[in-house]
This record gives sequence, structure tokens and C-alpha cells, in this order.
Amino acid sequence: MTETLAITLVQCNQVVGDIAANAEAMLAARDRAAKMESDLVVFPEMNLIGYPPEDLVLRPALIERATRELEKLAAATAKSGPAMLVGSVFVRDGALHNGVALLDGGKIIATRFKYELPNYGTFDEARLFTPGDLPDPVLFRGVMLGLPICEDIWHPSVCRHLAEQGAQIFVCVNGSPYEIDKDVLRIDGVAKRRAIDTGVPMAYVNRVGGQDELAFDGASFVINGDGTLAAQLPDWEEAEVTTRWVKGRDGWSCVPGALHRLSDHPEDIYCAMVVGLRDYVDKNGFPGVVLGLSGGIDSAICAAIAADALGPDRVWCVMLPSRFTSQESLDDAAECARLIGCRLSTIPIQPAVAGFDAMLADDFADMSVDITEENLQSRIRGVTLMALSNKFGPMLVTTGNKSEMSVGYATIYGDMSGGYNPLKDAYKTTVFRASEWRNTHKPRIGLGPDGPVIPQNIIDKPPSAELRPDQKDSDSLPDYDTLDGILMGLVEHEKSVDQLVAEGFEREVVVRIERLLHVAEYKRRQAPPGVKLTTRNFGRDRRYPITHRFRSA
Repeated sequence: MTETLAITLVQCNQVVGDIAANAEAMLAARDRAAKMESDLVVFPEMNLIGYPPEDLVLRPALIERATRELEKLAAATAKSGPAMLVGSVFVRDGALHNGVALLDGGKIIATRFKYELPNYGTFDEARLFTPGDLPDPVLFRGVMLGLPICEDIWHPSVCRHLAEQGAQIFVCVNGSPYEIDKDVLRIDGVAKRRAIDTGVPMAYVNRVGGQDELAFDGASFVINGDGTLAAQLPDWEEAEVTTRWVKGRDGWSCVPGALHRLSDHPEDIYCAMVVGLRDYVDKNGFPGVVLGLSGGIDSAICAAIAADALGPDRVWCVMLPSRFTSQESLDDAAECARLIGCRLSTIPIQPAVAGFDAMLADDFADMSVDITEENLQSRIRGVTLMALSNKFGPMLVTTGNKSEMSVGYATIYGDMSGGYNPLKDAYKTTVFRASEWRNTHKPRIGLGPDGPVIPQNIIDKPPSAELRPDQKDSDSLPDYDTLDGILMGLVEHEKSVDQLVAEGFEREVVVRIERLLHVAEYKRRQAPPGVKLTTRNFGRDRRYPITHRFRSA
């Protein structure tokens, strides 16, 4: 009877739809695991086709190709080396399933399908897949393996059923995207509970990397049946570990191994933005990025994120001064580019502003100057940056934060123009915290320079769009601590005006912010994608109608 087992956990990045390349990477990992005398090598959820595949999974051609590649992977296990646990898509009796296949001895020896299909927030699996039956354990080399898939462990029924049917080790494959404090929730709130409840240890394997608006942080781990952490892989980077398992009087347990430190806050948020931007740019084939560097904190941290994601040589910053741009902003932008080590161009927009003023003079006659002229400057900047992107190829990065996007303080077809926004789900107060953190730390995954990357004056000075004389954000918005507190209540927790007033916020201010939040929905629908950080990002989590008249006041 088997008394020991070696299981290799592969925390990897993948490209959705690049099935052959994903399969090739898995075979290379199997070869490495064989050198470690591993019995089983485990990959994240749906790793063969990439996750999340969204409606690509409805394409018959993709399903056919995935089936062929899975058969090739199975055939490869005929030669010496470990078995493979591979996530993919399966069709059974006309139904589409999210599942895993256990490959060994040159064939598929077992398949299991996901039972709990998430249908909330970023997930809509119930729309795409049919749930499997409650899965039974799989006998593998004398050991009964329970194979729950991601959401299956977030509810107690699957693990309890597997334990009742004799599972001795849970091997759980996952595609669990990052959000704030998710790593703690996975371990303490879910995995430990299932292990202690059943007495069965769990190997938890999660993917890493960016996929459109999702960032996967990895942070795979092993929990023993008593709830102790036996292994912890790093977050935000690919990693592999061969875990050693022994059978004792009380059942199977994992021999304690390395426990890597996970990123604290706000390092985790910063790394999510880096990973999200890096994979969006690289997987879509852009040579680099271009962005407007205004001398303000939002564009400064976006430049730093881009440098850490891609390297400073792939970041092109452009200062687009108008007649309202202060010398302080010009100096701050130049110093920021110097600290980061990236290219900086300066293109004054006044000639274009004068041209539009002349073009519109007849129709604007007898009309006073207002926000129209302010927005025109922003739109001229957007056109200019897009021209550079079109001519030279780098993707345009937009730099508006979640606080501004919430209340519509962004110019559609202006500073909202671009391909990706690292700050889309970052409130302004988060931007300040992340900027201060980056000035004293360099993320281990970062490709940018050591030391400070944002001039302290940018962090300290009052935020301003500089679209009119002496303009400050505080002219028309409450201070950002107050604004973000209200938005956290309205957006993240769906609180009413009365609830927020009871918490100490001024009714008039809350009513106004709620109105701005709702009327800006049409802008957000046209905003570029950006990495999810919170529990309620715009677009994937929070899906409101553009046209509605509900107000909670």
C-alpha cells in the first residue's frame, strides 16, 4: 500500500485560446516535475484553454481543438514521469462542462466536473456550463483523491460528500482572481474550514497573471487536515513546488515546506496593477505604452506602474501643456520621468486650442466660456496621444482613478481615451497610499528603478486638472477622504443615503454624490478596461442600467 506521494503544484500563467502553447508549457512542467520524482503534477483551472474563456468556450472549433490537445497530453504520460491533472472544457451528452482530467499511463483515467457554478460578480459560469454531479473521489496509485474545482470548496457540500466517499487528499484547481484581502479569505475563510470540517488535507493550486480586467495572484498553498499551513507559494509570479505527502496513523498529511510571504496592503494592489497592465500589453502584442504625464499623481503612478510592468524603455510619457499648465507641473513631470528613466516628450496644445476656438467662433458667439472649453483641452490631448499611438504603435494608457470615474469627473473622448487603465478600480485615497508605498519599496516583480519614482511634491500638492486658472479638485468635490468614504458606501456596499447620513456624512453631499454616480454610468460604459481590485469594480461586478430614475434619498 502507498505510504508516500509527491504532488507538484504548478502556479502558471496562460493565454486564453492559445491551446497548443498552453499544452506545450504543461509538458515542460511535467518534465521538470519528473526530475523531482513527482507522482502527480497539477495545473490551475481550465489551464488548457485558458481562464476565463467567456463566450469563446461556445465555439465548437475551440472545443474540438481542446479535445485533441488533451488526448495528446494523455498520450505523453505513457512515458515515464508523473501523471497530470489538467483543467479543460468537456462535452458530455450534449452538455458543456468545466472539468478536470486525470492523465496517466497514456490515457485519460478519470474526469470530474465542476458542481458549484459561480454566477456573481466577475463570474457567469451558469450561463456557459452545466453543473456536474456531486463528484466521487478518484483512486490514484492507492490514494483516494477528491478533486473539487474552485467554487466547489466555497460551499461545504462538495468537500463533505468527497470525505464521506473516502477522499484522503483534496486536490483543488482554481482560477481565483485577485481582490483586496482575497488571499486571507481563501485560506482562513474557506480552505481551513473545509480541511478542519472533514479532516482531509487540501492542495490548492491557483493561476497567476492578467486576463483583460482580471489579475490572478497565484498564492497557491497546502493546508493539512488540522488546519495548519504546510506550504505557501509566492503571489504575483509563476512558481512550482513538489510537495511530499506521508500516510500516518491519522491519515495523509503534507510534509511542511517553504512558506513564502504574501504581499501586504497596498503592495498587493500595486502588484495587481503591474500584472494586469503587463499581460494586457504583452499578450495583445503592443511594443509598449504611451501616456500623458501631467505633473499630477494619477499619471505619475501610472507611469511608475508601466515602468515596473514593462521596463522604462517601453514607456513613453508626453507632457501636453496648455496656457493653464503651471511651471510647477512642467517641472514635476520632468522630474518624474527622470526618476523613472523613461522617455518624455513635450507637445504644447495651444495651437490646436486656438484652431478649435476659431472653428467654433461663429456658433459659440455670445456664449460664455464654461466647461465646454475645459473639456476641449482634454479632448485635444486625447487626439494627440492617440495620434502617437497610431503612428508608432504603443498602446495609450488612461489615468483616471475610480473616484473620478464614479462621479463623472473625466472627459469622454478626452482623458478617457485609451486602451487600458491601471487605476480604473483604484480610489484616489488608494492612489496616494500606493504612491507613497512605491517611493519606499520596489515590488519584487517590478522592472522599474530602485528608489523613489514619484516626486514628493506631486504627492503633497492639491490635485488639479489645470483646465482653468487656479483650478483645484476641491472646488467642486468634497475632500477625497470624504468622497471615497461615501463612494465606498454607495458602490462597494450598496448603502442608501439615509444609512450614510446615519454614519455621519452630510445629507446634501451624499445626495449629490449619489446623483453624480448614476448620471455618469453612460461614460463608464465607454471607458477602457482596467484591472479589478475591489469587490465591486465597474463593468464586471457592478452592472447598472444607464437609463433609470431610482435614487435612494
